Amino acid sequence: MERANNKRSREAAGINAAADDNIDLSLLEAVEKSQNSIQVLDVKTLKRLVLAFERKFRDNIAARLKYPDNPEKFADSELELHDEIEKLKILAGGPELYPELVNLNTIPSILSLLNHDNTDIALDVVGLIQDLTDEDVLEDNDENAQVLVDCLIENNVLELLVQNLLRLNENDSDEMAGAYNTLATIENLIEVRPAVAEMVCERTKLLRWLLGKIKVREFDGNKQYASEILAILLQTSAGNQKRLGGINGVDVVLQSVAMYKSRDPKSSDEEEMVENLFDCLCCLLMPLENKEKFLKAEGVELMIIIMNQKKLCYGSAIRALDFAMTNYPPACERFVDVMGLKTAFPAFMGKVPMNKNKKRRNKEELEERLISLVASLFGGISRGSRRERLLSKFVENEFEKIDRLMELYMRYSNRVKAETERLNNHELDDLEMDEEEIYNRKLESGLYSLQLIAVILGHLWTSDHSGIKARIELLLKQQKLTRKDVRDILQEYHDNIGDLDGPEEKERVQTKIEKFISAL
Repeated sequence: MERANNKRSREAAGINAAADDNIDLSLLEAVEKSQNSIQVLDVKTLKRLVLAFERKFRDNIAARLKYPDNPEKFADSELELHDEIEKLKILAGGPELYPELVNLNTIPSILSLLNHDNTDIALDVVGLIQDLTDEDVLEDNDENAQVLVDCLIENNVLELLVQNLLRLNENDSDEMAGAYNTLATIENLIEVRPAVAEMVCERTKLLRWLLGKIKVREFDGNKQYASEILAILLQTSAGNQKRLGGINGVDVVLQSVAMYKSRDPKSSDEEEMVENLFDCLCCLLMPLENKEKFLKAEGVELMIIIMNQKKLCYGSAIRALDFAMTNYPPACERFVDVMGLKTAFPAFMGKVPMNKNKKRRNKEELEERLISLVASLFGGISRGSRRERLLSKFVENEFEKIDRLMELYMRYSNRVKAETERLNNHELDDLEMDEEEIYNRKLESGLYSLQLIAVILGHLWTSDHSGIKARIELLLKQQKLTRKDVRDILQEYHDNIGDLDGPEEKERVQTKIEKFISAL
Protein backbone atom coordinates (compact mmCIF):
# COMPACT_ATOMS: atom_id res chain seq x y z
CA MET A 1 0.00 0.00 0.00
CA GLU A 2 2.89 2.35 0.77
CA ARG A 3 4.16 1.96 -2.81
CA ALA A 4 0.68 2.77 -4.14
CA ASN A 5 0.41 5.81 -1.85
CA ASN A 6 3.82 7.10 -2.98
CA LYS A 7 2.78 6.62 -6.58
CA ARG A 8 -0.48 8.51 -6.03
CA SER A 9 1.30 11.38 -4.25
CA ARG A 10 3.79 11.71 -7.12
CA GLU A 11 0.91 11.71 -9.62
CA ALA A 12 -1.04 14.25 -7.56
CA ALA A 13 2.01 16.52 -7.55
CA GLY A 14 2.16 16.17 -11.33
CA ILE A 15 -1.50 17.11 -11.64
CA ASN A 16 -1.03 20.25 -9.53
CA ALA A 17 1.91 21.30 -11.67
CA ALA A 18 -0.15 20.73 -14.82
CA ALA A 19 -2.99 22.91 -13.50
CA ASP A 20 -0.54 25.74 -12.99
CA ASP A 21 0.31 25.49 -16.70
CA ASN A 22 -3.38 25.99 -17.66
CA ILE A 23 -3.94 22.46 -19.02
CA ASP A 24 -7.53 21.63 -19.96
CA LEU A 25 -9.47 20.91 -16.72
CA SER A 26 -11.59 18.23 -18.39
CA LEU A 27 -8.38 16.27 -19.01
CA LEU A 28 -7.49 16.59 -15.32
CA GLU A 29 -10.90 15.29 -14.30
CA ALA A 30 -10.44 12.26 -16.56
CA VAL A 31 -7.02 11.56 -15.01
CA GLU A 32 -8.40 11.91 -11.49
CA LYS A 33 -11.24 9.49 -12.29
CA SER A 34 -8.77 6.94 -13.64
CA GLN A 35 -6.75 7.25 -10.41
CA ASN A 36 -9.83 6.76 -8.26
CA SER A 37 -10.76 3.67 -10.25
CA ILE A 38 -7.82 1.80 -8.68
CA GLN A 39 -9.78 1.75 -5.39
CA VAL A 40 -8.71 0.26 -2.10
CA LEU A 41 -6.84 -3.03 -2.27
CA ASP A 42 -9.29 -5.44 -0.69
CA VAL A 43 -10.79 -8.90 -1.33
CA LYS A 44 -13.20 -7.48 -3.90
CA THR A 45 -10.33 -5.89 -5.86
CA LEU A 46 -8.33 -9.09 -5.59
CA LYS A 47 -11.15 -11.18 -7.04
CA ARG A 48 -11.63 -8.70 -9.87
CA LEU A 49 -7.90 -8.81 -10.73
CA VAL A 50 -7.78 -12.60 -10.58
CA LEU A 51 -10.91 -12.97 -12.71
CA ALA A 52 -9.51 -10.61 -15.36
CA PHE A 53 -6.21 -12.51 -15.36
CA GLU A 54 -7.88 -15.93 -15.67
CA ARG A 55 -10.00 -14.66 -18.59
CA LYS A 56 -6.95 -13.38 -20.52
CA PHE A 57 -5.04 -16.53 -19.56
CA ARG A 58 -7.73 -18.73 -21.17
CA ASP A 59 -8.04 -16.40 -24.17
CA ASN A 60 -4.31 -16.72 -24.86
CA ILE A 61 -4.40 -20.52 -24.61
CA ALA A 62 -7.37 -20.63 -27.01
CA ALA A 63 -5.71 -18.25 -29.51
CA ARG A 64 -2.48 -20.25 -29.51
CA LEU A 65 -4.34 -23.53 -30.00
CA LYS A 66 -6.43 -22.08 -32.82
CA TYR A 67 -3.56 -20.37 -34.66
CA PRO A 68 -0.40 -22.28 -33.63
CA ASP A 69 1.55 -21.26 -36.75
CA ASN A 70 0.31 -17.69 -37.03
CA PRO A 71 1.80 -15.50 -34.25
CA GLU A 72 -0.01 -12.41 -35.54
CA LYS A 73 -3.31 -14.03 -34.58
CA PHE A 74 -2.35 -14.52 -30.91
CA ALA A 75 -0.05 -11.51 -30.44
CA ASP A 76 -2.88 -9.28 -29.12
CA SER A 77 -3.95 -11.87 -26.57
CA GLU A 78 -0.34 -12.07 -25.40
CA LEU A 79 -0.14 -8.30 -24.88
CA GLU A 80 -3.41 -8.40 -22.94
CA LEU A 81 -2.10 -11.27 -20.80
CA HIS A 82 1.07 -9.30 -20.13
CA ASP A 83 -1.04 -6.34 -18.95
CA GLU A 84 -3.05 -8.52 -16.55
CA ILE A 85 0.12 -10.04 -15.04
CA GLU A 86 1.48 -6.53 -14.50
CA LYS A 87 -1.77 -5.52 -12.77
CA LEU A 88 -1.41 -8.45 -10.33
CA LYS A 89 1.80 -6.86 -9.02
CA ILE A 90 -0.35 -4.42 -7.03
CA LEU A 91 -1.07 -7.36 -4.68
CA ALA A 92 2.43 -6.91 -3.29
CA GLY A 93 0.94 -3.90 -1.51
CA GLY A 94 -1.42 -6.14 0.46
CA PRO A 95 0.30 -9.32 1.70
CA GLU A 96 -2.60 -9.81 4.13
CA LEU A 97 -4.58 -10.90 1.03
CA TYR A 98 -2.16 -13.73 0.16
CA PRO A 99 -4.22 -16.47 1.89
CA GLU A 100 -7.26 -15.38 -0.15
CA LEU A 101 -5.13 -15.36 -3.33
CA VAL A 102 -4.16 -18.97 -2.55
CA ASN A 103 -7.81 -19.91 -1.87
CA LEU A 104 -8.85 -18.55 -5.28
CA ASN A 105 -6.64 -21.28 -6.78
CA THR A 106 -5.04 -19.02 -9.36
CA ILE A 107 -1.43 -19.83 -8.36
CA PRO A 108 -1.30 -22.96 -10.64
CA SER A 109 -2.40 -20.82 -13.62
CA ILE A 110 0.20 -18.16 -12.86
CA LEU A 111 3.02 -20.70 -12.46
CA SER A 112 2.10 -22.61 -15.61
CA LEU A 113 3.10 -19.47 -17.55
CA LEU A 114 6.73 -20.05 -16.55
CA ASN A 115 6.61 -22.70 -19.30
CA HIS A 116 5.06 -20.29 -21.81
CA ASP A 117 6.58 -20.40 -25.30
CA ASN A 118 6.99 -16.63 -25.15
CA THR A 119 9.83 -16.03 -22.69
CA ASP A 120 8.60 -12.46 -22.17
CA ILE A 121 5.44 -13.85 -20.55
CA ALA A 122 7.52 -16.25 -18.43
CA LEU A 123 9.71 -13.35 -17.31
CA ASP A 124 6.59 -11.31 -16.44
CA VAL A 125 5.66 -14.13 -14.06
CA VAL A 126 9.18 -14.23 -12.59
CA GLY A 127 8.85 -10.49 -11.90
CA LEU A 128 5.43 -11.00 -10.32
CA ILE A 129 6.63 -13.76 -7.96
CA GLN A 130 9.69 -11.70 -7.09
CA ASP A 131 7.49 -8.72 -6.16
CA LEU A 132 5.05 -10.81 -4.13
CA THR A 133 7.86 -12.45 -2.13
CA ASP A 134 10.07 -9.36 -1.72
CA GLU A 135 11.61 -9.11 1.76
CA ASP A 136 10.36 -5.52 2.28
CA VAL A 137 6.81 -6.55 1.30
CA LEU A 138 6.75 -9.55 3.63
CA GLU A 139 8.16 -7.78 6.67
CA ASP A 140 5.84 -8.37 9.66
CA ASN A 141 3.68 -10.66 7.49
CA ASP A 142 5.34 -14.00 8.27
CA GLU A 143 2.20 -16.16 8.35
CA ASN A 144 0.77 -14.73 5.13
CA ALA A 145 4.16 -15.08 3.43
CA GLN A 146 4.42 -18.72 4.47
CA VAL A 147 0.93 -19.49 3.13
CA LEU A 148 1.91 -18.07 -0.28
CA VAL A 149 5.37 -19.64 -0.40
CA ASP A 150 4.06 -23.06 0.66
CA CYS A 151 1.45 -22.90 -2.12
CA LEU A 152 4.11 -21.88 -4.65
CA ILE A 153 6.33 -24.81 -3.61
CA GLU A 154 3.43 -27.30 -3.72
CA ASN A 155 2.80 -26.16 -7.30
CA ASN A 156 6.42 -26.74 -8.35
CA VAL A 157 7.63 -23.16 -8.42
CA LEU A 158 11.25 -24.26 -7.88
CA GLU A 159 11.29 -26.69 -10.79
CA LEU A 160 9.50 -24.24 -13.09
CA LEU A 161 11.73 -21.29 -12.19
CA VAL A 162 14.91 -23.27 -12.85
CA GLN A 163 13.58 -24.86 -16.07
CA ASN A 164 12.87 -21.36 -17.34
CA LEU A 165 16.29 -20.14 -16.16
CA LEU A 166 18.02 -22.89 -18.16
CA ARG A 167 16.47 -21.70 -21.43
CA LEU A 168 17.36 -18.00 -21.02
CA ASN A 169 19.94 -16.45 -23.33
CA GLU A 170 21.97 -13.94 -21.35
CA ASN A 171 23.20 -12.25 -24.52
CA ASP A 172 19.71 -10.73 -24.59
CA SER A 173 19.50 -7.90 -22.02
CA ASP A 174 15.89 -8.70 -21.03
CA GLU A 175 16.67 -12.37 -20.50
CA MET A 176 19.84 -11.47 -18.61
CA ALA A 177 17.69 -9.34 -16.27
CA GLY A 178 15.25 -12.26 -16.07
CA ALA A 179 18.05 -14.58 -14.89
CA TYR A 180 18.96 -12.07 -12.17
CA ASN A 181 15.32 -11.77 -11.09
CA THR A 182 15.01 -15.56 -10.96
CA LEU A 183 17.93 -15.73 -8.52
CA ALA A 184 16.37 -12.93 -6.48
CA THR A 185 13.08 -14.85 -6.33
CA ILE A 186 14.82 -18.02 -5.15
CA GLU A 187 16.58 -15.99 -2.46
CA ASN A 188 13.23 -14.54 -1.37
CA LEU A 189 11.75 -18.03 -1.07
CA ILE A 190 14.72 -19.18 1.06
CA GLU A 191 14.22 -16.16 3.35
CA VAL A 192 10.65 -17.28 4.08
CA ARG A 193 11.33 -21.04 4.07
CA PRO A 194 15.02 -21.87 4.75
CA ALA A 195 14.33 -25.52 3.77
CA VAL A 196 14.00 -24.27 0.18
CA ALA A 197 17.83 -24.13 0.05
CA GLU A 198 17.97 -27.93 0.07
CA MET A 199 14.76 -28.47 -1.89
CA VAL A 200 15.88 -26.43 -4.88
CA CYS A 201 19.15 -28.37 -5.09
CA GLU A 202 17.46 -31.77 -4.70
CA ARG A 203 14.75 -31.11 -7.29
CA THR A 204 16.45 -28.96 -9.95
CA LYS A 205 19.67 -28.36 -11.88
CA LEU A 206 20.28 -25.00 -10.20
CA LEU A 207 23.69 -26.03 -8.80
CA ARG A 208 24.91 -26.96 -12.29
CA TRP A 209 23.68 -23.64 -13.69
CA LEU A 210 25.43 -21.71 -10.90
CA LEU A 211 28.68 -23.60 -11.48
CA GLY A 212 28.47 -22.82 -15.18
CA LYS A 213 27.96 -19.15 -14.37
CA ILE A 214 30.94 -18.75 -12.03
CA LYS A 215 33.21 -20.55 -14.54
CA VAL A 216 32.82 -17.72 -17.06
CA ARG A 217 35.89 -15.46 -17.08
CA GLU A 218 34.03 -12.21 -17.76
CA PHE A 219 32.58 -10.47 -14.71
CA ASP A 220 28.99 -9.20 -14.64
CA GLY A 221 26.19 -8.67 -12.14
CA ASN A 222 24.72 -12.12 -12.76
CA LYS A 223 28.04 -13.82 -12.05
CA GLN A 224 28.27 -11.89 -8.80
CA TYR A 225 24.71 -12.85 -7.82
CA ALA A 226 25.33 -16.49 -8.79
CA SER A 227 28.30 -16.57 -6.39
CA GLU A 228 26.12 -15.09 -3.63
CA ILE A 229 23.28 -17.58 -4.14
CA LEU A 230 25.76 -20.46 -4.25
CA ALA A 231 27.21 -19.34 -0.91
CA ILE A 232 23.70 -19.13 0.61
CA LEU A 233 22.88 -22.65 -0.61
CA LEU A 234 26.07 -24.08 0.90
CA GLN A 235 26.22 -22.25 4.22
CA THR A 236 23.60 -24.20 6.14
CA SER A 237 23.40 -27.48 4.24
CA ALA A 238 25.85 -30.37 4.50
CA GLY A 239 23.72 -32.08 1.85
CA ASN A 240 24.32 -29.25 -0.63
CA GLN A 241 28.04 -29.22 0.19
CA LYS A 242 28.30 -32.92 -0.67
CA ARG A 243 26.00 -32.53 -3.68
CA LEU A 244 28.15 -29.78 -5.18
CA GLY A 245 31.32 -31.73 -4.45
CA GLY A 246 29.81 -34.65 -6.35
CA ILE A 247 29.41 -32.62 -9.56
CA ASN A 248 33.01 -31.36 -9.69
CA GLY A 249 32.18 -28.29 -7.60
CA VAL A 250 35.51 -28.18 -5.74
CA ASP A 251 37.45 -28.04 -9.02
CA VAL A 252 35.20 -25.36 -10.51
CA VAL A 253 35.34 -23.10 -7.44
CA LEU A 254 39.13 -23.48 -7.33
CA GLN A 255 39.34 -22.52 -11.01
CA SER A 256 37.15 -19.49 -10.30
CA VAL A 257 39.33 -18.18 -7.45
CA ALA A 258 42.51 -19.01 -9.40
CA MET A 259 41.61 -16.15 -11.78
CA TYR A 260 42.56 -13.81 -8.91
CA LYS A 261 45.79 -15.46 -7.77
CA SER A 262 47.93 -12.68 -9.22
CA ARG A 263 45.48 -9.84 -9.76
CA ASP A 264 42.98 -7.94 -7.67
CA PRO A 265 39.29 -7.45 -8.52
CA LYS A 266 38.64 -4.26 -10.50
CA SER A 267 35.58 -3.05 -8.57
CA SER A 268 33.87 -3.39 -5.19
CA ASP A 269 31.21 -5.63 -6.79
CA GLU A 270 33.87 -7.91 -8.23
CA GLU A 271 35.63 -7.95 -4.86
CA GLU A 272 32.37 -9.02 -3.20
CA MET A 273 32.03 -11.82 -5.75
CA VAL A 274 35.54 -13.11 -4.96
CA GLU A 275 34.70 -13.12 -1.25
CA ASN A 276 31.52 -15.07 -2.06
CA LEU A 277 33.59 -17.62 -4.02
CA PHE A 278 35.92 -18.12 -1.05
CA ASP A 279 32.86 -18.48 1.21
CA CYS A 280 31.70 -21.23 -1.16
CA LEU A 281 35.12 -22.90 -1.04
CA CYS A 282 35.22 -22.86 2.77
CA CYS A 283 31.72 -24.35 2.99
CA LEU A 284 32.69 -27.02 0.46
CA LEU A 285 35.68 -27.94 2.63
CA MET A 286 33.56 -29.04 5.57
CA PRO A 287 32.74 -32.61 4.40
CA LEU A 288 35.71 -35.00 4.45
CA GLU A 289 35.20 -36.18 0.86
CA ASN A 290 35.53 -32.60 -0.38
CA LYS A 291 38.78 -32.12 1.54
CA GLU A 292 40.11 -35.10 -0.42
CA LYS A 293 38.99 -33.52 -3.71
CA PHE A 294 40.63 -30.22 -2.68
CA LEU A 295 43.91 -32.02 -2.02
CA LYS A 296 43.74 -33.93 -5.31
CA ALA A 297 43.03 -30.71 -7.23
CA GLU A 298 46.18 -29.15 -5.68
CA GLY A 299 44.10 -26.67 -3.70
CA VAL A 300 46.77 -26.43 -0.99
CA GLU A 301 49.35 -25.39 -3.58
CA LEU A 302 46.99 -22.80 -5.10
CA MET A 303 46.28 -21.20 -1.71
CA ILE A 304 50.02 -20.94 -0.98
CA ILE A 305 50.58 -19.31 -4.40
CA ILE A 306 47.81 -16.80 -3.62
CA MET A 307 49.41 -16.02 -0.24
CA ASN A 308 52.82 -15.52 -1.84
CA GLN A 309 51.34 -13.06 -4.34
CA LYS A 310 50.13 -10.92 -1.38
CA LYS A 311 47.08 -9.67 -3.28
CA LEU A 312 43.57 -9.03 -1.95
CA CYS A 313 42.80 -12.77 -1.64
CA TYR A 314 45.67 -13.33 0.84
CA GLY A 315 43.44 -13.58 3.91
CA SER A 316 40.80 -15.62 2.09
CA ALA A 317 43.46 -18.19 1.12
CA ILE A 318 44.49 -18.56 4.77
CA ARG A 319 40.84 -19.06 5.72
CA ALA A 320 40.43 -21.77 3.06
CA LEU A 321 43.60 -23.55 4.27
CA ASP A 322 42.29 -23.44 7.83
CA PHE A 323 39.10 -25.22 6.71
CA ALA A 324 41.04 -27.72 4.58
CA MET A 325 43.49 -28.67 7.34
CA THR A 326 41.05 -28.90 10.27
CA ASN A 327 40.85 -32.58 11.27
CA TYR A 328 42.50 -33.65 8.00
CA PRO A 329 46.17 -34.72 8.38
CA PRO A 330 46.82 -35.32 4.63
CA ALA A 331 46.29 -31.60 3.95
CA CYS A 332 48.64 -30.71 6.84
CA GLU A 333 51.32 -33.02 5.43
CA ARG A 334 50.93 -31.57 1.93
CA PHE A 335 51.17 -28.06 3.38
CA VAL A 336 54.56 -28.83 4.93
CA ASP A 337 55.79 -30.66 1.80
CA VAL A 338 55.09 -27.68 -0.50
CA MET A 339 56.89 -25.14 1.71
CA GLY A 340 53.74 -23.86 3.39
CA LEU A 341 55.55 -23.24 6.69
CA LYS A 342 57.79 -20.68 5.00
CA THR A 343 54.67 -18.83 3.80
CA ALA A 344 52.48 -19.13 6.91
CA PHE A 345 54.87 -18.23 9.72
CA PRO A 346 55.68 -14.68 8.58
CA ALA A 347 51.90 -14.12 8.72
CA PHE A 348 51.78 -15.77 12.16
CA MET A 349 54.45 -13.27 13.26
CA GLY A 350 52.14 -10.43 12.23
CA LYS A 351 53.73 -9.62 8.86
CA VAL A 352 50.41 -9.50 7.05
CA PRO A 353 49.76 -7.41 3.92
CA MET A 354 46.65 -5.40 4.71
CA ASN A 355 44.45 -3.57 2.25
CA LYS A 356 44.09 0.05 3.36
CA ASN A 357 40.32 -0.22 3.05
CA LYS A 358 40.16 -3.25 5.33
CA LYS A 359 39.20 -2.68 8.93
CA ARG A 360 41.15 -3.74 11.98
CA ARG A 361 38.67 -6.54 12.57
CA ASN A 362 39.87 -8.25 9.37
CA LYS A 363 43.40 -8.40 10.76
CA GLU A 364 42.13 -9.90 14.00
CA GLU A 365 40.10 -12.49 12.09
CA LEU A 366 43.22 -13.38 10.10
CA GLU A 367 45.17 -13.73 13.34
CA GLU A 368 42.55 -16.14 14.70
CA ARG A 369 42.67 -18.17 11.47
CA LEU A 370 46.46 -18.45 11.70
CA ILE A 371 46.26 -19.64 15.31
CA SER A 372 43.75 -22.29 14.20
CA LEU A 373 45.95 -23.25 11.23
CA VAL A 374 49.03 -23.76 13.43
CA ALA A 375 46.96 -25.80 15.91
CA SER A 376 45.72 -27.94 12.99
CA LEU A 377 49.31 -28.49 11.83
CA PHE A 378 50.33 -29.76 15.26
CA GLY A 379 47.22 -31.95 15.43
CA GLY A 380 47.71 -33.34 11.93
CA ILE A 381 51.46 -33.99 12.00
CA SER A 382 52.31 -36.20 14.95
CA ARG A 383 55.73 -37.61 14.05
CA GLY A 384 58.58 -37.80 11.57
CA SER A 385 60.59 -35.19 9.69
CA ARG A 386 57.55 -32.98 9.07
CA ARG A 387 56.99 -32.72 12.83
CA GLU A 388 60.64 -31.80 13.29
CA ARG A 389 60.37 -29.09 10.65
CA LEU A 390 57.30 -27.67 12.40
CA LEU A 391 58.98 -27.67 15.82
CA SER A 392 62.15 -26.11 14.40
CA LYS A 393 60.08 -23.06 13.43
CA PHE A 394 59.54 -22.41 17.14
CA VAL A 395 63.25 -22.73 17.89
CA GLU A 396 64.73 -20.57 15.10
CA ASN A 397 65.59 -16.89 15.62
CA GLU A 398 65.89 -17.28 19.38
CA PHE A 399 62.40 -18.74 19.91
CA GLU A 400 60.62 -15.71 18.38
CA LYS A 401 57.55 -17.81 17.49
CA ILE A 402 57.12 -18.79 21.15
CA ASP A 403 57.46 -15.14 22.13
CA ARG A 404 54.73 -14.31 19.61
CA LEU A 405 52.58 -17.16 20.94
CA MET A 406 52.82 -15.81 24.49
CA GLU A 407 52.05 -12.29 23.25
CA LEU A 408 48.84 -13.67 21.69
CA TYR A 409 48.15 -15.71 24.83
CA MET A 410 48.21 -12.57 26.99
CA ARG A 411 46.09 -10.52 24.59
CA TYR A 412 43.33 -13.14 24.33
CA SER A 413 43.54 -13.96 28.03
CA ASN A 414 42.97 -10.30 28.92
CA ARG A 415 40.00 -10.12 26.55
CA VAL A 416 38.38 -13.19 28.07
CA LYS A 417 38.97 -11.88 31.60
CA ALA A 418 37.33 -8.57 30.68
CA GLU A 419 34.32 -10.35 29.19
CA THR A 420 34.03 -12.67 32.21
CA GLU A 421 34.04 -9.65 34.54
CA ARG A 422 31.42 -7.96 32.37
CA LEU A 423 29.22 -11.06 32.50
CA ASN A 424 29.57 -11.15 36.29
CA ASN A 425 28.83 -7.43 36.53
CA HIS A 426 25.54 -6.20 37.97
CA GLU A 427 24.74 -4.57 34.60
CA LEU A 428 23.80 -8.01 33.30
CA ASP A 429 21.69 -9.03 36.29
CA ASP A 430 18.48 -8.73 34.26
CA LEU A 431 19.87 -10.94 31.50
CA GLU A 432 19.02 -14.51 32.35
CA MET A 433 21.80 -16.62 30.83
CA ASP A 434 22.51 -20.26 31.51
CA GLU A 435 26.04 -21.66 31.68
CA GLU A 436 26.07 -22.58 28.00
CA GLU A 437 25.14 -19.02 26.96
CA ILE A 438 27.82 -17.56 29.22
CA TYR A 439 30.41 -19.97 27.79
CA ASN A 440 29.40 -19.04 24.22
CA ARG A 441 29.79 -15.34 25.03
CA LYS A 442 33.30 -16.04 26.31
CA LEU A 443 34.09 -18.01 23.15
CA GLU A 444 33.00 -15.03 21.06
CA SER A 445 35.28 -12.73 23.06
CA GLY A 446 38.35 -14.83 22.18
CA LEU A 447 38.25 -17.88 24.46
CA TYR A 448 38.40 -20.32 21.53
CA SER A 449 41.60 -18.75 20.19
CA LEU A 450 43.03 -18.75 23.73
CA GLN A 451 42.21 -22.46 24.04
CA LEU A 452 43.97 -23.20 20.71
CA ILE A 453 47.03 -21.25 21.89
CA ALA A 454 47.03 -23.39 25.04
CA VAL A 455 46.79 -26.52 22.84
CA ILE A 456 49.80 -25.33 20.80
CA LEU A 457 51.69 -24.74 24.06
CA GLY A 458 50.74 -28.30 25.09
CA HIS A 459 52.20 -29.68 21.84
CA LEU A 460 55.39 -27.65 22.33
CA TRP A 461 55.76 -28.69 25.97
CA THR A 462 55.32 -32.41 25.21
CA SER A 463 57.93 -32.22 22.44
CA ASP A 464 60.50 -32.60 25.26
CA HIS A 465 62.73 -29.98 23.65
CA SER A 466 64.60 -28.48 26.62
CA GLY A 467 65.05 -25.09 24.97
CA ILE A 468 61.36 -24.79 24.14
CA LYS A 469 60.29 -25.77 27.66
CA ALA A 470 62.74 -23.32 29.23
CA ARG A 471 61.46 -20.49 27.02
CA ILE A 472 57.82 -21.20 27.92
CA GLU A 473 58.69 -21.27 31.64
CA LEU A 474 60.56 -17.97 31.35
CA LEU A 475 57.76 -16.19 29.50
CA LEU A 476 55.09 -17.46 31.92
CA LYS A 477 57.19 -16.21 34.85
CA GLN A 478 57.62 -12.80 33.20
CA GLN A 479 53.84 -12.48 32.99
CA LYS A 480 53.42 -13.64 36.62
CA LEU A 481 51.76 -16.83 35.37
CA THR A 482 52.36 -20.52 35.99
CA ARG A 483 51.75 -23.72 34.08
CA LYS A 484 48.56 -24.09 36.16
CA ASP A 485 47.04 -21.13 34.29
CA VAL A 486 47.58 -22.98 30.99
CA ARG A 487 46.25 -26.20 32.55
CA ASP A 488 43.05 -24.41 33.65
CA ILE A 489 42.38 -23.21 30.11
CA LEU A 490 43.00 -26.70 28.73
CA GLN A 491 40.71 -28.22 31.39
CA GLU A 492 37.85 -25.87 30.45
CA TYR A 493 38.42 -26.75 26.79
CA HIS A 494 38.45 -30.48 27.63
CA ASP A 495 35.20 -30.25 29.60
CA ASN A 496 33.34 -28.43 26.82
CA ILE A 497 34.40 -30.40 23.73
CA GLY A 498 31.23 -31.32 21.85
CA ASP A 499 30.56 -34.43 19.79
CA LEU A 500 29.75 -32.63 16.52
CA ASP A 501 32.45 -34.70 14.80
CA GLY A 502 31.28 -37.91 16.46
CA PRO A 503 31.97 -39.57 19.82
CA GLU A 504 35.24 -41.17 18.65
CA GLU A 505 36.73 -37.82 17.60
CA LYS A 506 35.59 -36.26 20.89
CA GLU A 507 37.30 -39.02 22.88
CA ARG A 508 40.49 -38.74 20.79
CA VAL A 509 40.76 -34.98 21.36
CA GLN A 510 39.97 -35.26 25.07
CA THR A 511 42.65 -37.93 25.49
CA LYS A 512 45.19 -35.64 23.82
CA ILE A 513 44.22 -32.69 26.06
CA GLU A 514 44.47 -34.92 29.16
CA LYS A 515 48.02 -35.78 28.08
CA PHE A 516 48.90 -32.06 27.88
CA ILE A 517 47.32 -31.32 31.27
CA SER A 518 49.26 -34.17 32.84
CA ALA A 519 52.56 -33.08 31.26
CA LEU A 520 52.12 -29.46 32.30
